[in-house]
Amino acid sequence: MTIFNLGSINLDYFYRLPHLVSAGETLAANDFNIALGGKGANQSVALAKAGAEVFHIGAFGQKDALYLQEMKNAGVNLDFVALLDMPSGHAIIMVDDKTGENQIILSPSANYKIEQEQIKKALQKANSSDWALAQNETCLVEPFLSLAKQQGLKICYSAAPFVAEQTAGLLPLTDLLIVNEGEAAALSDYIEKDITTLGLPHLIITLGSKGARYRGEQGCFSVAPFKVTAIDTTGAGDTFLGFVLASLSDGQTMQQAMRYASAAAALQITRQGALPAIPSGAEVTSFLQDNS
Repeated sequence: MTIFNLGSINLDYFYRLPHLVSAGETLAANDFNIALGGKGANQSVALAKAGAEVFHIGAFGQKDALYLQEMKNAGVNLDFVALLDMPSGHAIIMVDDKTGENQIILSPSANYKIEQEQIKKALQKANSSDWALAQNETCLVEPFLSLAKQQGLKICYSAAPFVAEQTAGLLPLTDLLIVNEGEAAALSDYIEKDITTLGLPHLIITLGSKGARYRGEQGCFSVAPFKVTAIDTTGAGDTFLGFVLASLSDGQTMQQAMRYASAAAALQITRQGALPAIPSGAEVTSFLQDNS
């Protein structure tokens, strides 16, 4: 099976801070670096490192093209990524050195210049056993998922950054919805109904340091987190999603997939950064053997 990911590609500007900045405060950073990121890129790399075949559909600034090598090295197919004469999408990520918690500011830039033709050409390679994946950091999410659904693909939707109206409108297309606890509560408030009662085929609610919950066609259960010391939690949800979806596409049960993904996310947060910190499938398997 193949995953077609309509996803953002950003440059992440990381600032490591003594504490997260308060309103009106000026604070000197302990460290600074630039890395490739974006929810879409993170998820594509996690998918590839978990062993899945993944085609990324997106757009990026031509002058920053060398940064894409990291996605290529992980095994992500970039045939449908357009290089444009404009700024790349970027994120300013502030990380608390003591807790690993973060604050993030996004500028979409090239991520909002993806064209319909890219989507059509990419999905010409798809078949009905494949998955389509999208987040809320690009344009054309609804047309992409609608076309993929028409072609019989299964739909995984990561409703972040959370946009209530868009998320609610995409629920009828969605086979697997992955949201965090705050997004789940906000969506329930918006539709005035608990999303766990909607009868979605598959719903995963990630709970950060408390693990994750599942409700859907494979029952109702929770997956406990692995105990690790967090250095940087940026991208943990993207790593979790990538390893879940890769495992499902490989025929694993949801419970098996979520445990594998929890191990991947646990490893990822023990390292600095987001995309560069994503572990390989072999590392996750070894971690599970040591923590069984």
